[in-house]
Amino acid sequence: MNEEPGGPQEDPDKTEKLSDIPEETATGPEVIRAFVKTLPAGPGVYRMLDHQAEVLYVGKARNLKKRVTSYTKFGGHTNRIARVIANTASMEFVTTGSETEALLLEANLIKRLKPRYNIILRDDKSFPHILVTGDHDFPQILKHRGAQSQKGEYFGPFASALSVNQTLNTLQRAFLLRSCSDSVFENRTRPCLLYQIKRCSAPCVGYIDQGSYKSLVEDARDFLRGKSKRIKDQLTDIMETASKNLDFERAAVYRDRIRALSHVQLHQGINPASLEEADVIAADEQAGQTCVQVFFFRANQNWGNRAYYPRHDRSQEIADVLEAFVAQFYDNKPAPRQILLSHTVPNQTLLEEALSTRAGRRVSVLTPQRGEKKEIVAQAQSNAKNALARRLSENASERQLLEEVAEAFGMSAPPERIEVYDNSHIQGAHPVGGMIASGIGGFQKNQYRKFNIKDKDIAAGDDYGMLEEVLSRRFSRLIKEEAKRAERENDADIVDPEPKSLWPDLVLIDGGAGQLSVAQAVFEELGIEDVTLVSIAKGPDRNAGRERFFMPDRPPFSLEFGSPVLYFLQRLRDEAHRFAIGSHRARRQSAIRKSALDSVPGVGAARKRALLNHFGSARAVERAGLADLQDVEGISKSMAQKIYDYFHENQ
Repeated sequence: MNEEPGGPQEDPDKTEKLSDIPEETATGPEVIRAFVKTLPAGPGVYRMLDHQAEVLYVGKARNLKKRVTSYTKFGGHTNRIARVIANTASMEFVTTGSETEALLLEANLIKRLKPRYNIILRDDKSFPHILVTGDHDFPQILKHRGAQSQKGEYFGPFASALSVNQTLNTLQRAFLLRSCSDSVFENRTRPCLLYQIKRCSAPCVGYIDQGSYKSLVEDARDFLRGKSKRIKDQLTDIMETASKNLDFERAAVYRDRIRALSHVQLHQGINPASLEEADVIAADEQAGQTCVQVFFFRANQNWGNRAYYPRHDRSQEIADVLEAFVAQFYDNKPAPRQILLSHTVPNQTLLEEALSTRAGRRVSVLTPQRGEKKEIVAQAQSNAKNALARRLSENASERQLLEEVAEAFGMSAPPERIEVYDNSHIQGAHPVGGMIASGIGGFQKNQYRKFNIKDKDIAAGDDYGMLEEVLSRRFSRLIKEEAKRAERENDADIVDPEPKSLWPDLVLIDGGAGQLSVAQAVFEELGIEDVTLVSIAKGPDRNAGRERFFMPDRPPFSLEFGSPVLYFLQRLRDEAHRFAIGSHRARRQSAIRKSALDSVPGVGAARKRALLNHFGSARAVERAGLADLQDVEGISKSMAQKIYDYFHENQ
């Protein structure tokens, strides 16, 4: 297994998968009981799988044997765990050296496998940093995201790209450091626009010497390390001296730099003296949903905050959600020296040990009870509460909107999932179908799908044929997945059965009556009757707001101009159009990058490079004579003959 950063990884040699797995039709406590016999009484991680070998749940245990034994009966479990037990057809185990290792591995596996019944941290992207490069005589200052492999000093994390960009713009005004790449720097012959607007000192053309520029770099580093007061005092002294000497132009330059530094501090809000390097993580729960707010404090400065909404069962306690969040949050990023939590989590000491082990230094996990730190945590929790209230309010408004959609289309209930389909091509070339999904909470971008049209018999530009292929592929797959799910269900054991899989309640087609007829034919062929089908066509002169809607057994109709429902449906249609065009553009660019040489047998990357360097283009290679091909370095006579024959086989 390829090693992933951020903690212990699964060792195949330690993975125990029993050979006497019960028969395929069996699920539940009896299956689990068969695994208990050979389990050790030490720490480890276990996985509960269904018949399709999909992971249902990942858990850790100080004593594997004792923990798994607790699953051999239904009694005493929440509905969520009871569902896991009922669907378990197999289990896998990884033994670890300690419970700390088990916690780290559990977090790693949950993030990688995303089991259905675990608490899942969603939208876990890496955070941007500010990088002051260290591999050039005139270092540049830039935004950086990802692995910190480039030489230099990194400052962060910042909560968002916006907060980094704002800070970078201000730092450029305050310290006049370059942001251009090394290649641009080396080839400049005159200052760029940034120099003209006083955001760069133009070291590229020698307007500042290396020593003076180095002084600016050190000032910027000190400011990012939290020594802002010293820097401002120093600049103030220089400004006042210049003013006394009647050098008002120079004084104005330093005045602008001082204003820029003050602008950064104003945007950072509270800068507590007691938090030199800490993350404040606070959670609030309402109506079965949880919001987790993370505030980043570095060098006694607030570098922004970000809200998360972990996926979890409604019955789970907020402390459990917070503990799972913290473990997964730091799986792929370094933890600060101090983490302040709004709630005491069940395994706080163990969590502290695990994060310290991963960081290679002491990481303290605290729940402050008094003083400035408690006030900061309370403020973060207030942010979480307000953010969650806004989200719930937006969802309530969206539910009202979906109720109006149901009324407009004669549906018995508001649609919980809407799928919108559109096609894109240029005169039939590189045809692509796109599908977007939407529901409560807005667009579900992880559910978007693109379909490269495979049927070679479809005529160029045949939108009807493309739509037929897309819908047939999409719903044939859904039917197969639904059949498999039905086979796995054991109605006698399942508590609170899972809802139907990713079936839409409403399908919108970008088009008119012709597209609707195609979709109807596909649904009739597949036996689909419980999905509302609507096509949406632009009105006369393709004016937005005058769209016409087509439905089976109903005359075409329009919605009231300016109505919220019409605007909502327009947004769905436009998003599908955007996605389809983007997918088509990506496919077209991929095709453009391909060369005729890619299809020649025996011509790999090295020979392709040699041919292009010699002839200048693939077209020139196609036209080259046999003797010319033989002159290319690295191309033997036999290979030259193969290349020549490939391009001249029809002559």
